[in-house]
Amino acid sequence: MVSHAEIAQALDKTISKIEAAILNALENTPPELSADILNTGIYMAGGGSLLRGLDKRIEQKTKLKVHVAEDPLRAVAHGAGIALKNFDKFPFLIK
Repeated sequence: MVSHAEIAQALDKTISKIEAAILNALENTPPELSADILNTGIYMAGGGSLLRGLDKRIEQKTKLKVHVAEDPLRAVAHGAGIALKNFDKFPFLIK
């Protein structure tokens, strides 16, 4: 049986890359969006967001509150569906 510690060790380099990408995105975020992120935090979706402790690790790294979507496995598809149904409100999403 594979232990939690062994899984964590195997994923450590990948998670470090995710952390670096998040920090880079935050550094390049325009000031008007930065205020929103400071107030609301970071929202994670997708299967990776279900990795035990990932939200806490990103919180420690970014010093921001991290939330996992209510239904992380379907959140991205659900959001894309909303955007497509309301394309007139989000024309910048499709170029």
